[in-house]
Amino acid sequence: MFNIERWQEIFEAISKNRLRTFLTGISVASGIFILVILLGAGKGLQNGIQKQFENDAVGIIEIWTNTTTKEYKGLNPGRQVQLRNSDYDLPVMKFGDQIDKKSATNITRGVIVTYGKESGNYQYRGVNPDYLDIENGTIIQGRFLNDNDLKNNEKVTAIGLKLKQDIFKEEDAIGKEISVNGINFKVIGVFTDPSGEREETRLYMPMTTIQRAYGGGDKITGMMFVLNKKADYDEALAQSKQFTNNVRELLKSKNIIAPDDDSAIGIYNSVQEAKQYYDLNLYIKLFFWWVGICTIIAGVVGVSNIMLIIVKERTKEIGIRKALGASPFSIISMILHESIFITTIAGFVGLLASLLLLEFVGPMVQSEYFRNPEVDFSVALTTLVLLVFAGALAGFFPAYRAAKIRPIVALRDE
Repeated sequence: MFNIERWQEIFEAISKNRLRTFLTGISVASGIFILVILLGAGKGLQNGIQKQFENDAVGIIEIWTNTTTKEYKGLNPGRQVQLRNSDYDLPVMKFGDQIDKKSATNITRGVIVTYGKESGNYQYRGVNPDYLDIENGTIIQGRFLNDNDLKNNEKVTAIGLKLKQDIFKEEDAIGKEISVNGINFKVIGVFTDPSGEREETRLYMPMTTIQRAYGGGDKITGMMFVLNKKADYDEALAQSKQFTNNVRELLKSKNIIAPDDDSAIGIYNSVQEAKQYYDLNLYIKLFFWWVGICTIIAGVVGVSNIMLIIVKERTKEIGIRKALGASPFSIISMILHESIFITTIAGFVGLLASLLLLEFVGPMVQSEYFRNPEVDFSVALTTLVLLVFAGALAGFFPAYRAAKIRPIVALRDE
């Protein structure tokens, strides 16, 4: 029930000690402020990480080769391992039921692309039809490569939007021919890539065509796979680890690489990398919670100390109340009300200030791994619950001490 006299007492006590109450409130408000800002920063890191993984298809496994580091079957270390079409066909044939998307790659940098009087230095990639989906790219004009292009060794290419703007300006590129290191290719598509302009300066061509046109034989520089999706993350992680281990062993065996030479075959597993990033993000979030709660505890200790002082100052008043028949519960309630009121108001100010800062300043702070720091409603609600609990905790021990005071002892207090 609302008791106006109780609230009058609380405001009177606060007005008598304005500076002390203000400094106590500052300690509580700063604790909530720091906690919410840290949680918002943690969310910003999580958003940034998620954005990075959205740039490509989920669950990419990329494979390339390096030089051997160990002698094996009479072959010296330092031998460059060369992948070929058969290296790509082997895992596709053996583990095809696990694979959703696949592509071999043949990357060449520093090629001269010419159209009319315009020219530039770019990168081309010989790929298979699934490649654009693996890169999460989008065709905005024309089409991407298909199986017929590979089967018939068609001299066609899909180009990135940035390259199209550089070479063709405002002119429509579809159906036009460009020279790539002296060989003409017809532009059949223009694509965009969420990773940005660097990827949009590439040309994608049929793997079979560039192997024949540029004398590459059956050589490839790497391969990429996306496995079938799993409903459970742990299951997907286990599947991807098993797949990478199996493919590594296949390639080692085929290319005469020592079983314990893990450096010769390079593998990037985005599922495993995602696990590491999210684990790191969890640890950061837990650390932020720990720092914020410790700051709140410091504020609560300050409130508790202030309430102890208040109880000491009002010992005689408490003794009179008890002598007139006040129950221990009413004494505890009186102290708790004041404690909860101070911490809740101060904490709400800190919460509001932190949310306003995140709302207006957060969108201005953008980087590759940090985006849109924010705090959702459930977190804000949790902090409010923490405030009420902190206020009750701060006032309980002083209130319990006040309730235990014997009236005769209190009336003797000076």
